Amino acid sequence: MSATTTRPQSRLRRRRRVRAKVAGTAERPRLSIFRSNRGIQAQLIDDVKGHTVAAVTWTEKDLKGLGRMEQAKKAGELIAERGKAAGVEDCVFDRGGYRYHGKVKALAEGAREGGLRF
Repeated sequence: MSATTTRPQSRLRRRRRVRAKVAGTAERPRLSIFRSNRGIQAQLIDDVKGHTVAAVTWTEKDLKGLGRMEQAKKAGELIAERGKAAGVEDCVFDRGGYRYHGKVKALAEGAREGGLRF
């Protein structure tokens, strides 16, 4: 077995390190992001109960045809809208081991513009 790690392994190590410090509650759920080469997904998660409060994925009809950055920003606005409908004002941001850059940053800015605070 070699000592080198792959990019997904490195991301998982970063993700676990972040998750050791970040946890969501009912009042302040965790905004978790998953990014793939094809699109982006986000969930508001209550870690105490183990429930997803709200979710958005790139395969939804309003997001499917958009460009990557537009898609991420619109997904942020949608997750904020759905979170507010579920009674969420504040959340904790979990970038999932990804750099706060590009699609991840666009989603976060969209969520802030939609009214979520983090």
